[in-house]
Amino acid sequence: MTPWQLLTLFGAGVAAGLIGAVAGLASLFSYPALLAVGLPATTANITNTVCMLFQGAGAVAGSRPELLGAGPQLRRWIGPALLGGAAGAGLLLLTPAGGFERIVPFLVAVAALLLLRPPRPAAEPRPPGPGVAVGVFGVAVYAGYFGAAAGVMMLALTLSLPGATLLRANALKNVLTWAANAVAAVGFAVLGDVAWAAVPALALGLLIGGRLGPVVARRLPARLVRIGIAVAGLGLAVRLFVQAWL
Repeated sequence: MTPWQLLTLFGAGVAAGLIGAVAGLASLFSYPALLAVGLPATTANITNTVCMLFQGAGAVAGSRPELLGAGPQLRRWIGPALLGGAAGAGLLLLTPAGGFERIVPFLVAVAALLLLRPPRPAAEPRPPGPGVAVGVFGVAVYAGYFGAAAGVMMLALTLSLPGATLLRANALKNVLTWAANAVAAVGFAVLGDVAWAAVPALALGLLIGGRLGPVVARRLPARLVRIGIAVAGLGLAVRLFVQAWL
């Protein structure tokens, strides 16, 4: 790695950490940066997942105020997130690249469109049904397998809960996607082809950006943030569609 490549990765990491903590689109910056410094696609994907462990750590640390009282929800869904991340990582390591990439653009587009729905009004207090755990598991599988816009999908899911605010839903998203990334990162670190020379610069940038992201989110209008995330998610869906189908 040349000094210029390391600086590129660090800068992309800061940007990715910020946007990831706010909008769940970290890989929009970090994955292309790894490709730009010459890594093959699969190696870049695996290295990106390992580095996302640091983005998640920063984002969770910055989200502590919004996580107060969220213990029961996290205990209910952290297991499916860990299992899904492990399953996704296993799929990537054990199966050849196939048609899954062709489905991803549509999943990202649906998640982005869901963010444009008005928040659901708070209903009578009742525990969420098992469908939320199934959804967390499904998104975590995707996060472990590829991960681009997994945060958008998880945010759409947590925002669907009755009475959810953007900041609280975003904090839950940060924890659950971090859990999925963490278990996948461990598997990749042991069994995958990680470009370790690229990790320190990108990981440091992701950690800094992830820590600052929730602070920035508190100062932005919630409606504007939702629209911005949705538009960016749709743009990423179009790009992924072009890459997979054209």
